[in-house]
Amino acid sequence: MDTEALHTERDRSSAPETHGSGAGEGSRSVRVSRQSPRRWSPWRRAGVLGGACAVFLLLLSHFVMQPFLIPSTSMQPALEVGDRVLVNKLAYRFGSEPRRGDVVVFDGTGSFVPEGVAENPVSAAAREGLSALGLAEPSDTDFVKRVVGVGGDRVVCCDKGGRLEVNGVPVDESYLYAGDAASHVPFDIVVPQGTLWVMGDHRSRSRDSRDHLGEPGGGTVPLDRVVGRADWIGWPAGRWSPLPATGAFDRVTAPEGAHG
Repeated sequence: MDTEALHTERDRSSAPETHGSGAGEGSRSVRVSRQSPRRWSPWRRAGVLGGACAVFLLLLSHFVMQPFLIPSTSMQPALEVGDRVLVNKLAYRFGSEPRRGDVVVFDGTGSFVPEGVAENPVSAAAREGLSALGLAEPSDTDFVKRVVGVGGDRVVCCDKGGRLEVNGVPVDESYLYAGDAASHVPFDIVVPQGTLWVMGDHRSRSRDSRDHLGEPGGGTVPLDRVVGRADWIGWPAGRWSPLPATGAFDRVTAPEGAHG
């Protein structure tokens, strides 16, 4: 028997067909598997990028640096209405405390604003998101003032020259609004430990610690209510600059037994 011929016939019969419907189906399956992945539209990419940027800015403003829109004239001339100051939230996070002369942003709940004052939750959430980006006025419980006295300080107004005294040392407040007195309201207070005595630079237009002397807390602000230190004016562009430091309190020393 011719076994070689038989093997040759088997090989031919088992060879795949290269024509007909089988070939067409095979080529179609190859074409389908090689299709490129669907691409995002430009609008979708822009939306995702915008959302990621918004989340990043919200996290940055919550933990590191928050824009704060100045709503009033109480801190003129250093800060004008409409300025966006950059509040350094890390300034007092690692054991440091506010110093005399610092401009701070704080939550006045319980000191400048009574406890229990609530805002509509929906409007509060919207306002908080916008104010965190410096696009809306801050909450009615948020304030910006200058630290005049820290825990243990005795703050008196006024001496014979009309100046503020801190621990018996007269303070020349060059940052005050032109023509303003140090205070038209006389006071003599020892600042409790763990709190701050704060005042605006435009004294005749500022509701500050003086206005809350007879209320719970005596007008002082607890340290744990301080949001951060105002370090820079970020907007408008023409006012971009650091807040200048003041040497007004350089001669003031802490009273015996206190830190400052």
